[in-house]
Amino acid sequence: QVQLVESGGGLVQAGGSLRLSCVASGLTFSNYRMGWFRQVSGKEREFVAVISWGGSSTIYTDSVKGRFTISRDNSKNTVSLQMNSLKPEDTAVYYCAARRRNLAWGDGIHAAVDAYDYWGQGTQLTVSS
Repeated sequence: QVQLVESGGGLVQAGGSLRLSCVASGLTFSNYRMGWFRQVSGKEREFVAVISWGGSSTIYTDSVKGRFTISRDNSKNTVSLQMNSLKPEDTAVYYCAARRRNLAWGDGIHAAVDAYDYWGQGTQLTVSS
């Protein structure tokens, strides 16, 4: 049974930093691209960042470039999202997701919610102004 478990969310002031983590089990972690998405209540889930199975390639949505860094440790089955210079508009539930490496890539697939095979339960980030 595949499980993705996020942690690290919380309440932080604008300008602050926080690090989210996601631990995966039940799958061969290095066979998966790992992504982070976020969702505000009443809105669609949106792409934040994705990292390749080896960690050498990353993609970010424009609004977090230069502030967020995605990384992974395949020896610990963990993907992390370091978030700096946080803004109130970053407030959301953050989800990690996994997509098998042998599936098609490119043409914006990385940003599609339905492109991912597995999801975590989410962790809440609240940024106060």
